[in-house]
Amino acid sequence: MLPPVQELEMLSRQINQAHRSAVQAELNAAGLGEVGHPMLLTILQGSCPDDAEGQCQAQRDLAQLLHISPAAVATSLKSLEKGGYIRREPGSDARKNRVILTPKGVEAVTVCQNAFVRVSQRMLSDFSPEERAQLLSFRRRMLRNLREPSPAPSYAKEEC
Repeated sequence: MLPPVQELEMLSRQINQAHRSAVQAELNAAGLGEVGHPMLLTILQGSCPDDAEGQCQAQRDLAQLLHISPAAVATSLKSLEKGGYIRREPGSDARKNRVILTPKGVEAVTVCQNAFVRVSQRMLSDFSPEERAQLLSFRRRMLRNLREPSPAPSYAKEEC
C-alpha cells in the first residue's frame, strides 16, 4: 500500500489523464478529434473585452493563461490554423500576432465547452452539492499552495 502522499500524487495524475481521455472521447464523437488543445480554443472565445469580436490573444498571453510554454502554444495554434479554427493577423504591436477564431472555430468552442460540461457532470455525478463545494475549496487551496514560493529544500532523508 502506498503512503497517503504518494497515493494522492498518483490519484491526481490518474484523474488528470482520465479527464483528458474522457474529453478527447467526447470530441472524437462530435467529429472534433483534431482539436489538440480544446482549452486553448475555448480561452480564445471572449478573451479580450476591448476587441469588437472579443478575441485578441497573443501567443505569449495564451501560454501564461494555460501555464504551458509559448512553443507548445505555437504548435497548437499551427494545428488549429491548419484545421481552419483560427486565423492570425498582425496586432497593433508588430511583434505580436492576434489570434482570431473563425466561424468554424466559434462552433467548435461550443462543442468543446459542452464536452467539458458533460465530462465534469459524469466525474461528479455521485457527489452531493456540499461535497462538490468542499472539493472545489480543497482544489483551490492546493493550487494556491503550489503557486506560493516553495521553501528551501531540506536534504534530510525522507521515507518514500
